Amino acid sequence: MKRAITDPIILNKIAELITELIADDKIDKVAGPALGAIPIVTAVSLESSIPMLMIRKSKKDYGTSELIEGDLEDEDIVVVVEDVTTTGNSLIKAIQAVSSNGGLVKRAFVVVDREEGAIENLKNEGIELEPLVTVKDFM
Repeated sequence: MKRAITDPIILNKIAELITELIADDKIDKVAGPALGAIPIVTAVSLESSIPMLMIRKSKKDYGTSELIEGDLEDEDIVVVVEDVTTTGNSLIKAIQAVSSNGGLVKRAFVVVDREEGAIENLKNEGIELEPLVTVKDFM
C-alpha cells in the first residue's frame, strides 16, 4: 500500500473514487491519521476542493502542540480516510480526536481492509467503514 500511494496515477485514482463517493454529501473537511493516510487525504482534498486535516498520533511538545493540524470548526462534517485497516484502532483514535475537538464524523473510508475486525470495531463506534477494496479482492 505504501508503494501504491506514492504512485501518482494510483493515488489520483483513489482520490477520484473517494471524491465521487462523497460528492453528494455536505463535507466540510477530509481528515486522516499520520503518516499513511496523509498522501490520500491530500489527494482527496485537491480533487474535491475540500480542506484537509492531519491527525497526529499524539501531541507534539513543540510547534503548534496540536493533535489536529488544520482548521476544524465546531460541527464541521468530516470524512476520515485511512490507507489500510486491520483492527481499525488507529482510525478509531483519529475519529475520536475529530469528535473530541468538535467535528462530526459521518463517514470513514479505507483503501484496503485486511478484514481483521476493523469494520465491526468501527460499527461499534457508530461509524460505517467503507473499504475501496478488501484482502479478498486480491485473492
